Amino acid sequence: MAYWSHKFRPSITRVAPSAPPLEFHAGSRGRRGRCSSSVSRFEQRRSAVSTRGSTRGVVYVHSSPSAVCPHVEWALSGVVGYRVNLRWTEQPAAPGQLRAECAWEAAPGTGAKLAAALKAWPMLRFEVTEEPSRGVDGERLCYVPGLGLWHGRTSANGDTVVGEDQLRSLVAASGSSEAVAHKVDEVLGGAWDEALEPFRYAGDGAPVAWLHRVG
Repeated sequence: MAYWSHKFRPSITRVAPSAPPLEFHAGSRGRRGRCSSSVSRFEQRRSAVSTRGSTRGVVYVHSSPSAVCPHVEWALSGVVGYRVNLRWTEQPAAPGQLRAECAWEAAPGTGAKLAAALKAWPMLRFEVTEEPSRGVDGERLCYVPGLGLWHGRTSANGDTVVGEDQLRSLVAASGSSEAVAHKVDEVLGGAWDEALEPFRYAGDGAPVAWLHRVG
């Protein structure tokens, strides 16, 4: 099937697989998993395909009121089935609000479940990524107050993928080259990327919690 792809994605922090059960723990890291406008800083750190019946991803909570932070942890805990404790830091792009990140490894489809759980708190700004797994596309989900939730499929190298039928429909519904460009930007989540970019920069170098397998 033909598709159109767009390479403008946050990199994903890897989590090394081992054995169950799952849990979160705090850790520190440098620039791995950071988001930036520069292509070089967007260098992908993904494995091509997860082959053990699971996949990986990252939850970026770009901004949250301090009073909502415990609810964010409870929401994530409800999806993974274990207590989640995130390391929250100040979000300079939104004074008075906090940010956190967590990498995860779980069954395919977990990314959408995590996003659905966080969407219950409409004041949050967040992104959830999921790597491709055997027979399953990767995905990225972004939420911004006022814009709502954007969802896009991603390939093994992190490109956003637009399917053939969707692309044909997009072109057919657009009466000019300007309209096509506008629709393409909409499908690729351009408004969400623009809104979230200051928050990605502001989180550079912040600590990340890891969802990993122990035991």
